Amino acid sequence: MLFILGGTRSGKSKYAEKLAKSFNKEVVYIATFPAGDDPEMTERIKRHRRMRPKYWRTIELGNIDKIIGELKKIKNSVVVIECLTILVSNLLLELNKPKNAENIIINKMRELTSSMKDSDNVIILVSNEVGHGVVPGNELARSYRDILGKVNQLTAEGSDEFYVMFAGVPVEVKKLGKSGT
Repeated sequence: MLFILGGTRSGKSKYAEKLAKSFNKEVVYIATFPAGDDPEMTERIKRHRRMRPKYWRTIELGNIDKIIGELKKIKNSVVVIECLTILVSNLLLELNKPKNAENIIINKMRELTSSMKDSDNVIILVSNEVGHGVVPGNELARSYRDILGKVNQLTAEGSDEFYVMFAGVPVEVKKLGKSGT
């Protein structure tokens, strides 16, 4: 499992796609943002679709349980999940602010991570770093930031390789087999 973390416009997607191509296997791209009524976001989705090679299979799923189910069907491929940021947001909004949202989301992410470890696929996960920004001005946004920060920690801990993107430059944080990891 490879994890790519970075800020907005840091080059996460481009680097994930470069890594995916390097394995010379079928690539399955799981997009976690479902197209909706937001014209600006719809344009972003279209732009991302145009950036990816046409021969990649794209699946648009914004639900962890559906992604876990899909991973069981995919064999010997590279799977790019773009991105955990939106996946956590989808789940938080779906839960509609229960008191134990954090526990539910962390447990769902543990399920997802476990299914990835059991897979024969190469998994590349992308997420936004949210810990370097300002403290959000409302409870839901603070909760989201805190939960995503914990999800990122969990993902980094469980990954075999971990990169942080800075202005389009990947910095290797963790790679199994190297000393110190």
